[in-house]
Amino acid sequence: MTHAGKTTAAIGVLQICDTLNAGGMERVAVNVANGLPRGRYASHLCTTRCDGALEADVAPDVGRLRLRRSHTLDVAAVRRLVRYVREHRIAVLHAHGPSLFIAAAASAFAPHPAVVWHDHFGAHETERRIPWLYRFPARRVGGVIAVSQALAQWAVEKLRMPRERVRFIANFVAEPPASLTVPPLPGKPGVRIVCVANLRPQKDHLNLLAAMKILLQKFPEAHLILLGSSVDEGHTARLTSVMEGDGLAGHVSWLGSRDDVQGVLKGCTVGVLGSASEGLPLALIEYGMAGLPAVATRVGQCAEVLDEGRAGILVPPAAPRPLAEAMASLLASEETRSRFASSFALRVRESYSVRKNLKEICDLYEFLISRRAAGVPAV
Repeated sequence: MTHAGKTTAAIGVLQICDTLNAGGMERVAVNVANGLPRGRYASHLCTTRCDGALEADVAPDVGRLRLRRSHTLDVAAVRRLVRYVREHRIAVLHAHGPSLFIAAAASAFAPHPAVVWHDHFGAHETERRIPWLYRFPARRVGGVIAVSQALAQWAVEKLRMPRERVRFIANFVAEPPASLTVPPLPGKPGVRIVCVANLRPQKDHLNLLAAMKILLQKFPEAHLILLGSSVDEGHTARLTSVMEGDGLAGHVSWLGSRDDVQGVLKGCTVGVLGSASEGLPLALIEYGMAGLPAVATRVGQCAEVLDEGRAGILVPPAAPRPLAEAMASLLASEETRSRFASSFALRVRESYSVRKNLKEICDLYEFLISRRAAGVPAV
């Protein structure tokens, strides 16, 4: 990059995530790493524990660091991270979720890169975090990106972060390729309902399965496709038992974690999230990008994503009957599906595009970099 006849080196930015398993937080880390303007930034991505299904999506020009730490207090992993920061002149550590702790530790050593913490915590409506546990690493944080207004408020009130350093920035997804192939899928075209969510309690698949039992009374050919990894073996076993029980056997298919999510979405009719708690679910945005009409519970930022019901149907959490009725209304009317799908696709492209939201992230980087250049402490 040139300024007034002089060439300046690209600014090193390192995304840090525990894994690259197929989840919303991990997808955002990859999207940011891939999308950063290369003329201004040298993009890098670090996994602290292991890679995963999303490794194949990382752009070839993104620098990679794999720490493979085996426990929480892995001093050797911190040393390797500090060494990488120095070798690649990393100016910003962008820590996603729990990787905040190792990023904060590394920033304590020269050259003291600025730390951005991206808070993706989606279970804030059903679980409580211990603020004091985060206050110590937060002292090394220059800026916070929150995926919901509630999380932004938590950072200000509980972590005592200055408001000007806390930004609510929506998640975003990249445009799917024009030539998508629909893989072989269970169920009949026209009555497939899809839910993209890892199997964890906050996603409340039990609520969705209860709604499916009600829906099948009106639409006996409806088929629910679940995409997502098992996070808790006990919880997954409980869900599997319900799926295979009376009333749902043959009508629900769990396909696990997939690397062809957009292709699966293309082969479905309705997208649904029956969560008990959310931040800003990437899956919901993916539904809109894929041109699907959507139903979601009114938790987290779901109402904002669906434009308060103008771009999709909102229902209360933990309420199977309203959820079933909403899905039934979409299956019953092609006109209703088309209307919601069109308005939702437009909203996603206007409000959750790569260009718009990546610019807001880069603005935070520039704020921290300018403070550093002016000699103002980043923390």
